[in-house]
Amino acid sequence: MSDVVAEVAAETSVEGNAKPTKQFSVYEATSEELIERSMAPIKKEFLCPPPPSRSLKQSDVKAPHPSLVQEKKSKRQLKRERREKCAINLCPQVSKTEDVDSCQYKEKCRFNHDIEAFKAQKPDDIDGQCPFVASGMKCQYGLSCRFFGTHKAISGGNSDGEQKNSEFNFFNKETQRLLWKNNMTFVKADAKLKSLGLMGHAKKSNAAQENDAEKPLNGANGSQATEDVDVHGPLETEQVRPMKKAKSDDNNETSKLGDINDGVMDVDDETEKKGHSTSKAKIEDEEDSIKVVETDGSLKSHPREKKKLIDFRDKLYLAPLTTVGNLPFRRLCKVLGADVTCGEMAMCTNLLQGQASEWALLRRHSSEDLFGVQICGSFPDTVSRAVELIDRECTVDFIDINMGCPIDMVVNKSAGSALLNKPLRMKNIVEVSSSIVETPITIKVRTAFFEGKNRIDSLISDIGDWGATAVTIHGRSRQQRYSKSADWDYIYKCTKNASSNLQVIGNGDVYSFLDWNKHKSDCPELSSCMIARGALIKPWIFTEIKEQRHWDITSGERLNILKDFVRFGLQHWGSDTKGVETTRHFLLEWLSYTFRYIPVGLLDVIPQQINWRPPSYFGRDDLETLMMSESAGDWVRISELLLGKVPEGFTFAPKHKSNAYDRAENG
Repeated sequence: MSDVVAEVAAETSVEGNAKPTKQFSVYEATSEELIERSMAPIKKEFLCPPPPSRSLKQSDVKAPHPSLVQEKKSKRQLKRERREKCAINLCPQVSKTEDVDSCQYKEKCRFNHDIEAFKAQKPDDIDGQCPFVASGMKCQYGLSCRFFGTHKAISGGNSDGEQKNSEFNFFNKETQRLLWKNNMTFVKADAKLKSLGLMGHAKKSNAAQENDAEKPLNGANGSQATEDVDVHGPLETEQVRPMKKAKSDDNNETSKLGDINDGVMDVDDETEKKGHSTSKAKIEDEEDSIKVVETDGSLKSHPREKKKLIDFRDKLYLAPLTTVGNLPFRRLCKVLGADVTCGEMAMCTNLLQGQASEWALLRRHSSEDLFGVQICGSFPDTVSRAVELIDRECTVDFIDINMGCPIDMVVNKSAGSALLNKPLRMKNIVEVSSSIVETPITIKVRTAFFEGKNRIDSLISDIGDWGATAVTIHGRSRQQRYSKSADWDYIYKCTKNASSNLQVIGNGDVYSFLDWNKHKSDCPELSSCMIARGALIKPWIFTEIKEQRHWDITSGERLNILKDFVRFGLQHWGSDTKGVETTRHFLLEWLSYTFRYIPVGLLDVIPQQINWRPPSYFGRDDLETLMMSESAGDWVRISELLLGKVPEGFTFAPKHKSNAYDRAENG
């Protein structure tokens, strides 16, 4: 929170003599003056008294909270430390059945079978009931469950098979093996890429045409010619490298994975790109397959003629949110009124490499009745193959392609918002992806790459013809990140220029039902509004919009929402020690956003704006005061109310910086 007293820069006279420094006090300022400074107009009775004016002594400096990480550690280092702390890893099968003879691997099992030793070092049970038992299911974690004492309260329960039916899109192990060995075939995508000249050596010549086509556009916007330097070559090499690594690791993985079905056709597209020789039989088989698909594809007169249709109009759309937009959080938002949910952004290259952690981002809960996944890639071949694979392996209602992510790691690979500088590549990605699957393809963009050089208005009339069902426009450029307010006037302009067959969704700074109503009334052509940070800070915004009210939510009601998230998290990540700490981690990531919420009853002017900085203030009760603290130590204390004491040596630091008021690093 900002200081109670804000200093104003000293004025100087014409002669250069400094005038006395003026001070601005929140106690004396009016609500209008506070709002002009982007400060929240808190009622005077809830403001903290000003601190005494005295010099800071060394003894006054507080030591950092033990839960705050001082030095960021790598994932590998943290994983190694967790293993060292856990003396005994009980076999999952033994834990589930409580029978040491139930494990099929017997003495060869890499886990421990000593039940008594495990009980001796197991942490105390957490207060509350097992989330699986509470839902009438049988807990699959058995002895490892941190709520094991409540298992005896209810006997029986559904089987594990029935329990898993609440989640979909599990990653198939056989698919993973094929991806690891680079034996997966993408017949539809490769056929379309070949017909457009985007495969092999033809792709290089197409890249040159792409640059030539983009120069006039960039010149019109006043950008330098160096911004159009084609980086396709180095990145193409980067695409090949993971595949080569997978091949080099085959010998190490063979003992674990077993033999691959000999009947699978081995088509190495990356080898074809390099111009290496391929057996004649394989080439003939590939060409025969491609011809069949091209014949079938020719029956479609236009990529927009799809069997599956999706209507976003007037539906409350929860944005795909990095880290915090996990399955338990989306499930919570569904309970609070969200209509459309979308998974976290997954990188196409990681999906095609068979990374299980990336495929986990595509998981779907049964309550998500209108669900999509978001992917991000640099080139038409990578994205289209990922689209074909997702359509084949997962159950989704739409696939969203991210073309607006601002983070450097993504932009440096010519993905995300970097595609805004490559309109021809944008077209190729959408055109190929939409033509090979019946699942609707949507895209998410920003206004431009550089501030003041908007370009979506010049492309919006063509995006529908590319094959996209909908486009979401975030009213900021990549350069802005999250600074300044979203440009909704520009979103309205693009919406009115869009073709009738393209749905336009606005995104940026929606934080109350009044914001939603204003955007819908100002531009009736707008299909819907996507809600991102507003849902992170107060997920009950969906309830407010549907009920058209400002919800003066109490601290007890907010705690119940946190309890629901914890319950959903334990059901998703597990109720054993590892699942509890994973749930705690994502709860803390979410709490790094929720502290920004200011209760309605504490404001002189409502509704709260998303960019308001509150002065030092306190809540109507101790729990409300704790929830509005910006200290990570207080967030840890809230997690202890729900998940018990943190382990010894526990540390936490927020992953993203967008929980701050001034800037953000995540997309």
